[in-house]
Amino acid sequence: MSSSNRPTRLFFLLCCVGLLVLPTLGLPSGGPAPVVAPVITDEALRKHISFLASDDLKGRLPGTPGAEKAARYIADGFKRAGLTPLGDHGWYQEFPFIAKVKLGAKNRFAWTRDGRTTAARVDEDFRPLSFTSPAPVEGDAVFAGFGISAADDAQYDDYAGLDVKDKIVVVLPYSPAGSNPHTKFGKYLTVRYKALTARTKGAKALVVIVEDDTFKESQIARLRYDDASGDAGLPCLAISRQMANAMFAGKTVAGLEQSIAAASKPDSFPVAGVHIALEGEVVKETQTGRNVVGLLEGSDPTLRNEIIVIGAHYDHLGLGGPGSLAEKEGQIHNGADDNASGTAGVMELAAAFAATKPRPKRSILFIAFSAEEKGLIGSAFYVEHPPQKPRAIAAMLNMDMIGRLRDDKLTVQGIGTSPDWRPLVERANGGEAKLALTLGEDGYGPSDHSSFYKKQIPVLFFFTGNHPDYHRPTDDVDKINFPGEHRVLDFVYRIADAVANQPAKPAYVKAKSEDPAARTSGGFRVYLGTIPDYNAQVQGVRLDGVRENSPAAKTGLKAGDVLVGLNGREIKNVYDYTYVLQELKPDQEIEVVILRGTEKLTLKLTPGKR
Repeated sequence: MSSSNRPTRLFFLLCCVGLLVLPTLGLPSGGPAPVVAPVITDEALRKHISFLASDDLKGRLPGTPGAEKAARYIADGFKRAGLTPLGDHGWYQEFPFIAKVKLGAKNRFAWTRDGRTTAARVDEDFRPLSFTSPAPVEGDAVFAGFGISAADDAQYDDYAGLDVKDKIVVVLPYSPAGSNPHTKFGKYLTVRYKALTARTKGAKALVVIVEDDTFKESQIARLRYDDASGDAGLPCLAISRQMANAMFAGKTVAGLEQSIAAASKPDSFPVAGVHIALEGEVVKETQTGRNVVGLLEGSDPTLRNEIIVIGAHYDHLGLGGPGSLAEKEGQIHNGADDNASGTAGVMELAAAFAATKPRPKRSILFIAFSAEEKGLIGSAFYVEHPPQKPRAIAAMLNMDMIGRLRDDKLTVQGIGTSPDWRPLVERANGGEAKLALTLGEDGYGPSDHSSFYKKQIPVLFFFTGNHPDYHRPTDDVDKINFPGEHRVLDFVYRIADAVANQPAKPAYVKAKSEDPAARTSGGFRVYLGTIPDYNAQVQGVRLDGVRENSPAAKTGLKAGDVLVGLNGREIKNVYDYTYVLQELKPDQEIEVVILRGTEKLTLKLTPGKR
């Protein structure tokens, strides 16, 4: 399921349960036995998930050999089932994505005191951060503690009484409470936050002192792409602790960390006589991702021109890094539940429908998406560039994390995207094998069905719930409930079979807007109703849409707007947007600055209360 590294997506994930529990849906107990999908067995599911979630595939990170092995395995499964390849490269639909960043040619860091200049060595003493702005700058150095300005929330402000305008701000890593996210400083730990704060205060650049005495072991200085397109709006570099100690002349990094933490109050100051000149440049590297696409042609000469999409993403987090909830990077994230379970489901449903006699009347398109964890990139590319001849998509059924059925509980999201879904789902959940369903109205969510719902296609999303192994190396095959997943797939089969054979396709309606994040603990205090486009390569935040009757909708915001300012703060990327949201208060009017085409508009918006 889509990465929590995208700031607001974790809120969607955590709230997929708790909407409306319907444990007794369907036909009365003792009614007709439900249709059971042919072919599917627990053993087949175990085989698929064991391969996809094996250490040999090293977490199926898009663009890696492990992901390629997974794609070939899925394509072979589609071939055995008798599907027709429907990618633009055989079974594969290829698409570009930004996979990583590397050092550019223009990187320098030098500081001067008393006419003496010290030049730092890239990769030894300093390194640009992945979201640096490339402009060369110079200015006097100012030490701003931990780079936190949170007088209201945390009663702490490193910038109080400190003039940093046109200066280069040097800050410590993390917070006075260390790297613990469960303190009052939790939301101020990231370097992205420190960059936004420094930029807002008028600084020319941000220099972050790394957390490790050995520079090359630093996680902060590690050059990695964090899946956000916009840069920080100012140069951002990391320097070694030894370099910082030399600049401070008489004070040490460790001493400053300890004294500020012990006193629980800031200790910021101009770094006497130190002038810094720096430049940071990183280059984004594009790689190729692959969706795996196979078609089962429908049997009806007319209805076969309408397609049902059954999909799941097969990528995961590789060895960790952005999106992982593991404490350390470098461990294989096998993603057995997320989402080898859904991928195995697509493969087995393909085999089941191919074995059905007679074949379904409508055509069924089976797709294993890649780069979902990077922001639904594969599915977003598919809906914009479908490789097959034009056909109407009747519905999209998405499975993401369906391998941990507990207490018969299954979440089905998207019920509100068609008036036909609720009665159909109730019928499919009949008989003694019925599940305890949690139904959600909204068509948006943290997985690939959102890409289809944006195109006004009815969607359903199947999910057996979050668990402590989510986005951690412990999401392994031994924790999959294979009989439980088999039950889920029988349920999905009955729904898909009904849609494939009924006379009319499901009617699309705009679902009732929900605010899933409001049901989470620790979320934002305010609700705007915006739906960010995480894939847009823009400076700012492009909106995919706004929720009906939300504050954003009442203000006049709409899909395609690029949000570049919020509450007096310039917005360069989705991280800026998230941090400013955390500062807002409900029912207090703010200004929103957007770009609508070539026009720049300033609107008034009153955030709602969560």
